[in-house]
Amino acid sequence: MSEILVVDDEPALLRTLRINLGARQYAVRTAATGGEALDRAAHTAPDAVLLDLGLPDLDGMDVIRRLRSRSAVPIIVLSGRAGTADKVNALDAGADDYLTKPFLMEELLARLRAVLRRPPVTGAQAAPAAVIGDHTVDLAATTVTGPDGPVRLTPTEWRILALLLADPGRLVPGRRILREVWGPAHEQRGNYLRVYLAGLRRKLERDPARPRHLITEPGIGYRYEP
Repeated sequence: MSEILVVDDEPALLRTLRINLGARQYAVRTAATGGEALDRAAHTAPDAVLLDLGLPDLDGMDVIRRLRSRSAVPIIVLSGRAGTADKVNALDAGADDYLTKPFLMEELLARLRAVLRRPPVTGAQAAPAAVIGDHTVDLAATTVTGPDGPVRLTPTEWRILALLLADPGRLVPGRRILREVWGPAHEQRGNYLRVYLAGLRRKLERDPARPRHLITEPGIGYRYEP
């Protein structure tokens, strides 16, 4: 049974999440402050954290950084802060996903399942082969094999794909991809990513118009869903 730590200072939301998560066989612990959340996580490591940013004692960004300095526990932000900058900053700080309040419970549960599917971080573990549609991607060998044989990717496509495949299920901010692939001066060139992701989907997805594996979070970033 996966244990979820829910951090929020709204008693009604804590109660709602405890009931809904418990009904789906999750063990739930709650915290109303950042300090309490850090103490609980240090005492018994949760399998995932649902975190509000507007806490009474600590800013949620600080809580993310402190949690991330200790472990790779998946963190989903649940926040009323709807600005793109807030979302990107939270992801850059180490959050795995971000949902704006109010949110649909089924969407939260789907995203929770996604982060819990992520393989554990083991340091020197080599990246396994990934499957996208009918294609097998081997990052170590830099090869893609499909039903009709090898598929050629450009060096830029490889760099983008490697960033996404490194963290299955985790949202990678678009600014981070632009910074690591093209350099800091290109962080605002979101059109670059739209073009390259469209090309990757045409080459790898079964239905590029309805991608199953290379997912866009509009205005925020991209993720690889296994």
